[in-house]
Amino acid sequence: MTEYSIALDIGTSGFRAQAIKRENNEVVSTAITTRHPVPGANVIDHVNFAMDAGPDICNRLIIDTINKLLPLLQINLECVTKMAVCGNPFQLSLFQNIEIRDLAYAGKNRLEELKIIPPKRDGEIVQASDLGLANMKNASVVIPPAVSHEIGADAIAMMLMTDALKQDEPCMVIDYGTNAEMALIVDGEVYTGSAAAGPALEGQQIEMGMLAAPGTLSEVNATENGWESWVLDSEYLPVKGDIVNPQDGKIVSKGPAHGCAKGITGTGVIAALDCGISSGLVKMPKISTPDERLHLQDKISISERDVSEAGKAIGALRAGYLTLMREVDLWVEDVPIFFMSGASGLYVDAKKAQRVGMVSPGSKKIIQFGNTSLAMAREIATGKLELDELKEFAKKLKARHCMFATSETFKNLYSIELSLWTYGMPMSSYNDMLDIYGLPHLPMEISEPQVERRMKRDIPDLGDFGMAVLENPGTLITKELIGCVRCDKCIEVCPEKALVIDESGANPIAVIRSDLCDGAACKRCELSCPSHAMSLKNMGVCRR
Repeated sequence: MTEYSIALDIGTSGFRAQAIKRENNEVVSTAITTRHPVPGANVIDHVNFAMDAGPDICNRLIIDTINKLLPLLQINLECVTKMAVCGNPFQLSLFQNIEIRDLAYAGKNRLEELKIIPPKRDGEIVQASDLGLANMKNASVVIPPAVSHEIGADAIAMMLMTDALKQDEPCMVIDYGTNAEMALIVDGEVYTGSAAAGPALEGQQIEMGMLAAPGTLSEVNATENGWESWVLDSEYLPVKGDIVNPQDGKIVSKGPAHGCAKGITGTGVIAALDCGISSGLVKMPKISTPDERLHLQDKISISERDVSEAGKAIGALRAGYLTLMREVDLWVEDVPIFFMSGASGLYVDAKKAQRVGMVSPGSKKIIQFGNTSLAMAREIATGKLELDELKEFAKKLKARHCMFATSETFKNLYSIELSLWTYGMPMSSYNDMLDIYGLPHLPMEISEPQVERRMKRDIPDLGDFGMAVLENPGTLITKELIGCVRCDKCIEVCPEKALVIDESGANPIAVIRSDLCDGAACKRCELSCPSHAMSLKNMGVCRR
């Protein structure tokens, strides 16, 4: 009987799983979700929901989703003997259903006041059945260690799976995701930070945005005749699409991927934004076309709100890496190497990313990787990385974490970014604003960087069975609405159409598809309710 291992990445924007044959370490299949089952657009939203609803609810949503995801791997789960997971400390804590309040509250005094005892997060092996994972009675689950409560397994993966720790010169590595982990490495010392960039760079909270999938527009290039689109095929590789006039969407010439685009990825948004800025069609936050939209193929377009959403994410990233540099008295010209990991970090055009601000303007060499969290989980699942090795690495890693939430430098830098992306400040005034806060200037002209893309896909090997997508995990949260006046305003304003009202009982019951709900990032349902009956607090999981 064939034995299997499973590698699982519990990411802030979704889950990634792979089945692996134990006998030869070959990947058999891959399965992913398109969203995270806990309501929210980033880890801060997940924290807020967990504190309101309770960690038990979040654990149930996560485990239920995993139990629906793993059968898509098309293997006998009873033959799984080992599973390795990776994620940030908060996601792994929810997965294990252990204390999370030490991650929600900052400061030792506050934790002592609340009598919160932080749990050990130094790595362990537990039985799959004890975690509630179905049909895996023979499997043990390896949970990697964290360096501290701020620096988790995903940050370790970001550093271990790239060559960042082997560089002779200062370098920066960023995992471009909803919760952008970043590390500045200088002479063996590691300085980390985490910027809640939000999901815009992954195509979410964008009007026509989607996570990368076949049929998504992933790249845009400006040509002499118009803007050329590229669309992902069934193998997640870009195929040339149409050239269109960005001002009105009229087709100049058709490409092989004509008619295939059904949405746009975060990388496509960044590419269109760069083309718009370079051509003068975008002067943040305005788009100077007749209908104030940038037009791409197959009626895909970018709105001014999309520009603002992407800009706020880019601003959080730039404010983050500049803050880390400032922490050690370095600036952009002192950090010549930049590593980009994660799906967005791999697929985006690195030069365009640098021009819009996602990459430091001082970077001379940019190296692009794929999903490092799943890669490390795979290394653990196959025995190439042992838990004891990871524990030893975590102990030896000299790391210092910068809390951006309490950093005056980050606050000042992000205020400049908001002025740029939201209030129409020209980029030419950026250095004037830096002067106000006593910070060094940024170069306005960027030298051509050397770019090295080390993978074709963020998940390089999908296995013989390919990749399956769990579009709807079926996770529902509910609440009885005492005092509801049945006006249905909450349903009307929900941007994701995640909410329905069950009126079969004495009181209406809100039923919300949790993976579609933006949680604390939205709350339009709450704000629209005239009787204040609707609230995301104290929700329950729908039991079916």
